[in-house]
Amino acid sequence: MTATAYAMVSQVRYSELVTRIALAIFIGATAWVVTQTIWPLVWFVAVVVTQALDWLVFRRFRRDPEWLPDRPYLILCCATTVLSVVVYAGITGYLWFDGGEAGRIFAMVQCAGGLLHVSLHMHHVRPILISAVAAHATYFLGLPIYSAVASASWHELLIAIGCVLYMSHLVVAVRQSSMTTSALKAARDAEQRARQRAEVASAAKSDFLAVVSHEIRTPMNAVISAANLLRRTRLDPGQREHVSMLIDAGDVLMGLLNDVLDFSKIEAGKMELESADMVVRERLSILNRLWEPRAVANGVRLRLQVAPGVPEAVRTDPLRFQQILFNLLSNAVKFTVDGEILVTVDWDGARLTVVVSDTGCGIPADRLAQVFNSFEQADVGTTRRHGGTGLGLSISRKLAEIMGGTLTVASVEGQGSTFTLSLPMAMVVGVAVRPERHAEVAGSLQGRSILAADDHEVNRRILSLLLEPHGCRLTLVENGAEALEAASLERFDAILMDMQMPVMDGLEATRRIRQGAMNGDTPVIALTANALDSHRAAWDAAGVHAFLTKPIDPVLLARTLAEACAAERRESVNIAVA
Repeated sequence: MTATAYAMVSQVRYSELVTRIALAIFIGATAWVVTQTIWPLVWFVAVVVTQALDWLVFRRFRRDPEWLPDRPYLILCCATTVLSVVVYAGITGYLWFDGGEAGRIFAMVQCAGGLLHVSLHMHHVRPILISAVAAHATYFLGLPIYSAVASASWHELLIAIGCVLYMSHLVVAVRQSSMTTSALKAARDAEQRARQRAEVASAAKSDFLAVVSHEIRTPMNAVISAANLLRRTRLDPGQREHVSMLIDAGDVLMGLLNDVLDFSKIEAGKMELESADMVVRERLSILNRLWEPRAVANGVRLRLQVAPGVPEAVRTDPLRFQQILFNLLSNAVKFTVDGEILVTVDWDGARLTVVVSDTGCGIPADRLAQVFNSFEQADVGTTRRHGGTGLGLSISRKLAEIMGGTLTVASVEGQGSTFTLSLPMAMVVGVAVRPERHAEVAGSLQGRSILAADDHEVNRRILSLLLEPHGCRLTLVENGAEALEAASLERFDAILMDMQMPVMDGLEATRRIRQGAMNGDTPVIALTANALDSHRAAWDAAGVHAFLTKPIDPVLLARTLAEACAAERRESVNIAVA
């Protein structure tokens, strides 16, 4: 027998104490009405005393649920149970002999209820159950048998036979209840184990994705950054074409990686939305400028039509809105080799509807239902001919649904496809918050002192090649401990910090730099291959100025550094004025 079973019985007896006392009041009052004697009151007092003793003995299990009683204490528990039940059921014998016909019926009903009560509530601990049932059963069976023998009215044995039948049914019911309880407990334990296994698997998947993301981004940073640096040099047309192919291939690989990470976040229910003002036509123009050259290169015309009623600005998640349209335009450009791609935008007062139509190859009717499935494309040869994971449309539909909208498709094979995105949005009244126009960064880093910590030699070399042409002075270190030491000796305008480094990681180094006097207020920019949301949250908690991921975007890096240095300069001026 487990300690949990004793604690359960103790807790049940404690929680039912008030009910037992209330029933005792009712039973005593009924017995007094039937017999008109003082004995029901005496019985009630005895019940209160024995219930108090029962509460006292079983209290130890409630105070220490893990305690398993030794043999003497178990005997004490059984004896206390027998005493309390004998006294409680004693009214049955009194009513049987002095209550007349009505009293005898009431006595049997009361005793049957007592048997049911103790059987259901005490079956977890067999010794306690037997102790409780024995006293009730003695009254329940013994009284009819005694009366039949004493009065020689053998027909009264029918009452005893009925009591035996009742108890047999009760045994079956209790056994079934016990089996059901055990099955439910086993199912609950199995569910808990399954949940724990799922949590472990989810954690393992997250760790795996984090490692994959980091290990892919690190070499890709070297590949893409080197290609960008090479494109800045003098190249003949053939070389420039080779470099462009290299950069495009790198962009495709990073797109695949981001698709997998986004899909994993959505499946885990961890995709979080932001809410911000979005200038509709400006956001659409950005997408149009991005995809129009690619469409033209395929011999396809890309047109954008925005209805006059579309508001200047709405409130939504601009990044996810752009991600959905990016996937839809990518899909349209990929599968359209002749004709045009038309993007139409409309507004009904509460929802923004964007329709992307193309004159491409279309989707077969028997494959139309699968285009939004994960890792599936309309044709088995699509991946081989055009690339992709088959996740873009799946992610887009899931994002639309998370944002409260819909994404549907209609297509005719050989004529083209039409994807319709409908999202609920709130119109922004007044002047919208427009994205800041970033000033040209050329010369804005001139003379700036930048500290950069990265344990990878190639990454440090890339940072030198990207930043030194801007005229800044770069101090390179290999780990967080060296960054902390450098920050304690010299004032810097900005600090670039990698995350995973030996000796001391970037997060710890950032926290310690924040505590120092020399660079406590210097903007720290996370520049890392750890690109998951959990990593971003960790950097936010450490107090970084910005979060950049590898592969490095040269323009974004220079612009972010320029903004950080400008912000640091404004803060220094304000402190000086104050």
